[in-house]
Amino acid sequence: MSTPPPRPSFIIHQDDVPEEVWSYPGSDERLCPGRPIGRVAGLVKSGVHVERLPPGTRTSWPHAEADAEEWAYVLDGTPSVWIDGVVHALRAGDFVALPSGTGVCHTFLNDSDHDARILVGGERSQAEHRIFYPVHQGRRAQVGEAGWWPLDEQWVAAGPHDGLPRRR
Repeated sequence: MSTPPPRPSFIIHQDDVPEEVWSYPGSDERLCPGRPIGRVAGLVKSGVHVERLPPGTRTSWPHAEADAEEWAYVLDGTPSVWIDGVVHALRAGDFVALPSGTGVCHTFLNDSDHDARILVGGERSQAEHRIFYPVHQGRRAQVGEAGWWPLDEQWVAAGPHDGLPRRR
């Protein structure tokens, strides 16, 4: 009986990819930890992450992408998605599609008492991608005018939620 060949580097297990926690420049908010499984497996055009949302965390500041599609699939737990100021409850098996250029501002947050996990993906950032942060206008100076999608006067919140998770 022969020994099977070693697994190729593009086959990975999420547990072999360390979680990374990040914050926006100038912010002390630590966002949810994620595992960049797509990058580690060798993807160069798509980003794929397993995001673990402990209670009271979110994936990002609310934003919309002009040039990059994004999506999320709930693996477990009961996170929520913030869409233009309205929070929608999610559960395992829910899929959220965020096509580029729609102006739909979003983030995922966890107001439950237990961790949630979501698989998120999208097109990796390119120099020409533009982004809009409706409740963090200071981000405009950080991404620069070329990276800012100017929806400032067009975007109107559909609801009153500020995009922040409840703190635990």
